[in-house]
Amino acid sequence: MRNLLNYDGPVLRFLTKVVYSVWLNILWFVCCIPVVTIGASTTALCYCTGKIARDEEGYITKAFFSSFKDGFFKSTIIGLIMTVLGVVISVDAYVMYHLCFTSVFWTLISAILVVASIAYIIVLLWVFQLNAHFENTIINMFKNSIMLGMRFIFCTVLMAAVFVIMAYLIYYVCTPLIIFGVGTCVLFNSMLMKNILIQCEEQSDN
Repeated sequence: MRNLLNYDGPVLRFLTKVVYSVWLNILWFVCCIPVVTIGASTTALCYCTGKIARDEEGYITKAFFSSFKDGFFKSTIIGLIMTVLGVVISVDAYVMYHLCFTSVFWTLISAILVVASIAYIIVLLWVFQLNAHFENTIINMFKNSIMLGMRFIFCTVLMAAVFVIMAYLIYYVCTPLIIFGVGTCVLFNSMLMKNILIQCEEQSDN
């Protein structure tokens, strides 16, 4: 028990990582306020949580703004694309829900919308993580996101579950938990995909 509570013990190291994620959550939220910067802010968040997951955190505030600045253009484009796609899918889902009627056409369109929504969630979970760790074209980022998301589907489901659980806790259990919010969710997801990204890095170096 004494070893667990040492400064370098697993418990305090984990709690330190969570505290870092809370601070990153605040930075992420503030930098998302202009809206168009959501992509750059999310990429910076993924970059820092990836460092934390590998025990390479260093100065996280400096690392956050460095990543924010360095990848601003590409991250902003990815963020805008994901925002537009998210709005389109949400509006279509709203319209289809309120036009609910039984027909082959409605069933077909609904099925397509469900598939598109799943694909969107997979890309959303992976694309900013990949953008934070790899140099590639925007098109390839999207392609690799869907490919890796499908290949490691169990990891993808766990990543989505992290956000669902956090949303449930905030909405139904304790609203102040929002302080953990996206930052802690992305940290947990970075831990889940750490070995996958390391494997991808090794393959890209060969």
